[in-house]
Amino acid sequence: MIRVGDKDISVIAEVKTHSPFGYVSDKSWDELFKIANEIGDIISIHTDPRWNGSFELIKKAKALTGKPILAKGIHATDDLIVRAIQAGADWVLVVGRIPRVHVGKCLIEPNIIEELKQISSDMKAVWNSRDLATGGLKGKTFDQARAAFPGWLCQASNIRTISDINKNADAVLVGTHLSDFAKSII
Repeated sequence: MIRVGDKDISVIAEVKTHSPFGYVSDKSWDELFKIANEIGDIISIHTDPRWNGSFELIKKAKALTGKPILAKGIHATDDLIVRAIQAGADWVLVVGRIPRVHVGKCLIEPNIIEELKQISSDMKAVWNSRDLATGGLKGKTFDQARAAFPGWLCQASNIRTISDINKNADAVLVGTHLSDFAKSII
């Protein structure tokens, strides 16, 4: 956890080598994993092949750390959630829907504020500033998301340093700028 103001905020450190929006890391998966394992409370591992992810990488990460693993992906079906947990994930990111299985182990990422308002406040939610359809920024900010959702809320994307963290976040998910972020907190 890191301290922002008078609040402890969990760090979900993402091992991301590629994205479908043109991002390619100059570091290998192993190098990024080492950084994520040093600074993260939870390690985020992609399962979606569009981000060079796989369920095998969940198994690899689980063997390398005792920290909780977040399976990061769209996880459009409940079968994919089950598969992620069977691979060793402690948490599963689910985008744009509320699953029927393992809801207590899911972080729900709505696409729009109206979807966020439909999530029960006892569930964990993620507000991603990136629009996953275009790769650009969403029109709504984290502050607007926080105003719409009183429960546990993670701030995701476009976090380069500790100064980018919203003090009202319960957690941050840092991926593309993991190395810069790590330098800003060490």
